Amino acid sequence: MSGQSAERKQPAGSLPTEQILSWGRYPQLARCYAHKPAWNDQVPAILKDAAPGALLPHGLGRSYGDSCLNAGRELIDCRRLNRILGFDESTGMLRCESGISLADILDTFLPKGWFLPVTPGTSFVTVGGAIANDVHGKNHHCAGTFGDHVHRIALHRSNDGLVVCDSENNPDLLHATIGGLGLTGVIAWADFQLKRVAGPWIDAETVPFQSLKTFLDLSHESNDHFEYTVAWLDCFAGKNPRGVFYRGNHAAEVGKEFHTKRGPKLPFALPEWILNRYSVKAFNTAYYAFHAAKKGAGVVPYGPFFYPLDSIRQWNLLYGRQGFLQYQCVVPEANLEAFEELLDLIAHSGMGSFLGVLKQFGSAAPAGILSFPRPGLTIALDFAMRGERTLKLMQSLDEVVQESGGAIYPAKDARMSSAMFEASFPHWRSFVPYIDPKMSSSFWRRVTETE
Repeated sequence: MSGQSAERKQPAGSLPTEQILSWGRYPQLARCYAHKPAWNDQVPAILKDAAPGALLPHGLGRSYGDSCLNAGRELIDCRRLNRILGFDESTGMLRCESGISLADILDTFLPKGWFLPVTPGTSFVTVGGAIANDVHGKNHHCAGTFGDHVHRIALHRSNDGLVVCDSENNPDLLHATIGGLGLTGVIAWADFQLKRVAGPWIDAETVPFQSLKTFLDLSHESNDHFEYTVAWLDCFAGKNPRGVFYRGNHAAEVGKEFHTKRGPKLPFALPEWILNRYSVKAFNTAYYAFHAAKKGAGVVPYGPFFYPLDSIRQWNLLYGRQGFLQYQCVVPEANLEAFEELLDLIAHSGMGSFLGVLKQFGSAAPAGILSFPRPGLTIALDFAMRGERTLKLMQSLDEVVQESGGAIYPAKDARMSSAMFEASFPHWRSFVPYIDPKMSSSFWRRVTETE
């Protein structure tokens, strides 16, 4: 079933519908109805009245593809379920509702000396979304995923009521909900561990590199000494890419005054001709030269280090009205030739990305049944949607990843086949018994070929 096709099932009755897009703005699927509860005690009635497979929890919509969409059906907009319910100042254990954003948690607790245990590349995701996608960050090699730090959740289920899940009560359901794409129910609240830090500053180091081998040497060298590691990659460089390696640790308080800054906002989608192989190549060349010239160590604010794109509001409009696809895969490090083949395919396609991110995952066991991170190299690239040409490139990348024993990240996907999903998550059928009967998503119906 194609991710581009509009699904025809409509919400019950004549409810007003709206078109809700994911962050990639592709695919643009059929309209749906969004419930907007203000309190958790309103959720059970929504679950009770819904038809089987009609619902999906929805947060800030920062998933890139259709895992946060439910075309022609219904969403439960959880953004107003965003309250802090309790905090233990002696341990850093936080209880909050699922609709609160990571940005709001940082605004509240970083001034008190607490930081997120794991954070993705944007702070504009909800706690529920972080759990549902089991997000990872720059410290996977030493801290695992967000789900590794979730101790307890309460889950609204259509057939079981409010279910508390932890290591002693319903541990299998907790394991399914972490990385479960919102399909196991609506998270009412979650307990997760914050980490103590001295302040909002990062001791950071920038190291340019000229080959994949150099990147691997830097990554292995840094794992024991730096909590956070990641690299930007010039994907036009082919099998031996140049890039910039970033590594850092939380700094001791340096006495500087800190203010969160809000950046510019893109008011509309840019014309598609602005992003082409020549402009992206020029950007990549300038980016590498600028950061190579700034190589070395320094103290930087946490925002630019963890969330460089959060300073540009609605940056997804850079890619034009057709949107973009992000491709994130992981390839076993033993199959380095496959990774080189991926880079070669991208370089020769002429559709290179200026947002290439490269990271070496650690060996942490998966926190959830459908958790994406696993040992190997992961790369994330944004490609402007240019129709069949873009989709064919994605398919050719899939073939390399599948043959190498790698996987695709569902939170970033908008078009992988059911065969690719099967290869990425061969045990996905063991997850199915935990799906709430009232839950479904456009992504799930696409990759499992169900209606």
